[in-house]
Amino acid sequence: MAAPVDLELKKAFTELQAKVIDTQQKVKLADIQIEQLNRTKKHAHLTDTEIMTLVDETNMYEGVGRMFILQSKEVIHNQLLEKQKIAEEKIKELERPGSKAHADVPGLWLSGCGRVSWQRGYIRPGPCALQKKSYLERSVKEAEDNIREMLMARRAQ
Repeated sequence: MAAPVDLELKKAFTELQAKVIDTQQKVKLADIQIEQLNRTKKHAHLTDTEIMTLVDETNMYEGVGRMFILQSKEVIHNQLLEKQKIAEEKIKELERPGSKAHADVPGLWLSGCGRVSWQRGYIRPGPCALQKKSYLERSVKEAEDNIREMLMARRAQ
């Protein structure tokens, strides 16, 4: 009679262990996305700081793909401020539990787990962007607690 319980316990343990490992990987990917968004925000801020030292009538070129578009200083300044704002919102979204990610905010494209690239289009959350870091951390903790409970129940028998 003890053998079926051992097989059942082993199966449940391996399933929980796989869930913990998967969730820990997702938490690491969320951390990577947050780090990349922080770098993007800082880069936009530093670029904007340098641009603001130029004369107001200065025209600049904005790189779009393989071409450059002539833009005024004000347009570039506004775009950089928008990039900073979007990056900050996305960081808050990844760190905040229980809210949905924005699917159509101009400026940033999250192209899958762990990769962030700027496009002139929209934010398109990848599969990992929709899962919040705090939710994932809670999920890992719950799975670890379940494993501990199973082991304690096994020792009690």
